[in-house]
Amino acid sequence: MTQEITTLSRWLSESERAVFFGGAGVSTESGIPDFRSTDGLYNQEYAYPPEVILSHTFFERNTAEFYRFYQQKMLYLDAQPNACHRKLAELERQGHLRSVITQNIDGLHQAAGSKRVLELHGSVHRNYCKRCGKFYDAAYMRQTAEVPRCSCGGVIKPDVVLYEEGLDSQTLYDSIRDISEADLLIVGGTSLVVYPAAGLIDYYQGRRLVLVNMSATAADKRADLIIREPIGKVFAQL
Repeated sequence: MTQEITTLSRWLSESERAVFFGGAGVSTESGIPDFRSTDGLYNQEYAYPPEVILSHTFFERNTAEFYRFYQQKMLYLDAQPNACHRKLAELERQGHLRSVITQNIDGLHQAAGSKRVLELHGSVHRNYCKRCGKFYDAAYMRQTAEVPRCSCGGVIKPDVVLYEEGLDSQTLYDSIRDISEADLLIVGGTSLVVYPAAGLIDYYQGRRLVLVNMSATAADKRADLIIREPIGKVFAQL
């Protein structure tokens, strides 16, 4: 165990209102690729770049093509929680962690047992008919050919925040409140380049800001502790 991990363990043991803010790197060790790594979605070949396909305009105008990409590249329903997900759930049960704020849409934090999970970008596990509002799970979305439709005939849309769409106001409010009241903020598995989510850490007023990421981020100069190790490896040692 490195000195950095020892320090993080001590800070967590002393904390009563820690908050974890995570990105795609949290789930890569569960086999879900991120968007910007060498093997990520941004570096694969498609007729349109992913940021175009995953936009509100594209969903409305090219629904079938949107779902072809979505079903192939966004639904990893067989993925399992890794050491990071499991440790965060344990820390919440022990009373050290107040909440998990995530940019991920895979539901792995809940699968690991976390109760207070604020999903900034929504979840693939929630899908609703645009016409009548009927709910459908992710398994239905994966097995449906072409455009998933409701029993009423309406198009089903995943409860995922697409480009050009705003974040849910209540989720954003709760995230700001939890971060502003935190006595420890751990930021993990995110490059902090996607806004407005990345700007949330500006609300942190505490003196213990921890960054766990393999590469440098824009917040490195502000951090009180930086750990350059795979996030699952780090949390497995806590």
